Amino acid sequence: MPPERTVSAWRPRVPGVVEVFHARFTEYAYPMHVHDAWTLLIVDDGAVRYDLDRHEHGTPHDTVSLLPPHVPHNGAPATSDGFRKRVLYLDGTHLGDDLIGAAVDRPDLRDPLLRQRVGQVHSALVRAGDELEAESRLTLVGERLRAHLRARGGTAETPRRDPVLARRLRELLDERVVEGIGLREAAGALSAHPAHLVRAFSGAYGIAPHQYLMSRRVGRARRLLLEGRSPSSVAVATGFYDQAHLTRHFRKLVGVTPGRYRAGDR
Repeated sequence: MPPERTVSAWRPRVPGVVEVFHARFTEYAYPMHVHDAWTLLIVDDGAVRYDLDRHEHGTPHDTVSLLPPHVPHNGAPATSDGFRKRVLYLDGTHLGDDLIGAAVDRPDLRDPLLRQRVGQVHSALVRAGDELEAESRLTLVGERLRAHLRARGGTAETPRRDPVLARRLRELLDERVVEGIGLREAAGALSAHPAHLVRAFSGAYGIAPHQYLMSRRVGRARRLLLEGRSPSSVAVATGFYDQAHLTRHFRKLVGVTPGRYRAGDR
């Protein structure tokens, strides 16, 4: 079979993410090179072997690899079938230069929860309109990465409850149901760290901020559909990216598509 090289790359509208890079390679090997951003890597099929700071490392499927900026590394398939990987290139928003040394010492992190959360970030990034979800999930990923690098542990501190902050964020989301709001903008408005904001809200209401916002939008969409409006016009009126974005979340929360819901009105 001929060598396979399949690549998808884009820059999302999510603070902190310089680039998203998905690739499938069978024989290609990267030469030594550097990045000016943090490289957060997960491998879905196969495995990659690489050298970082003159030490050899590998990426089995349950590993999250974090390669620091400005440190040379290479990369090559570790199996005959090659590898399929997903990469986030991150600026210093979530990880500071003070953590570079710790990442050089141990770039491969075996943490199933972290691996799951990184995958969830990627899933949100490929869906237009779900930037708040991607930003929220990435904030928790950054928090867990910092815990690994600083404490050599992977367990985050138990978050303190903050019902007042949670209520203020809920009120802000209620005011911005249609236009929406980014996590960092909300954190700035409420003078809180983004990770603490997400944890305070989730702890108080049992739902993440992005899930709450989508629930409010779907609630409005239901009312407009029952008034006889078309799904496409309802999507615009309730803050969804497009009709497909509305349909995805509507079906998740209601069990049917907006069109079937509207057709069932009696």
